[in-house]
Amino acid sequence: MKLTYPACFYPCEEKKGGYTVEVPDLPGCVSEGNSLADAITMATDAASGWVLDELEDGNQIPVSSPVNKIIPDEGGFVSMLVLDMDSYAEKYGDKAVRKNLTIPAWLNTFAENNHINFSQVLQDALVDIYQNQA
Repeated sequence: MKLTYPACFYPCEEKKGGYTVEVPDLPGCVSEGNSLADAITMATDAASGWVLDELEDGNQIPVSSPVNKIIPDEGGFVSMLVLDMDSYAEKYGDKAVRKNLTIPAWLNTFAENNHINFSQVLQDALVDIYQNQA
């Protein structure tokens, strides 16, 4: 699942060339970096962690505001962050929930003969349903 959120970038007074980044749609999500590229990386990581925590706790994640609706404070600018939640969750996700399921025997035989990963199929289907509801 890929998500996008607008972020406000402000030059750091303490770090020459550095930036502080705030993600208005994710309350309290603030990061900084020693350069613009570093700030983007750090903000993407902070926002991904914020969203993953919400998802793991069973909470709804905020809808992204349109980029033209975000007005930065003086001296700042707005840019979009792209969050790859699948990669982030695979690397940093702590919680996994075991689920038992029941399927017809013929479907089980088909899946096993074709080396289909049941967990991956279920995850993909649930992510698809989740994305289509947003």
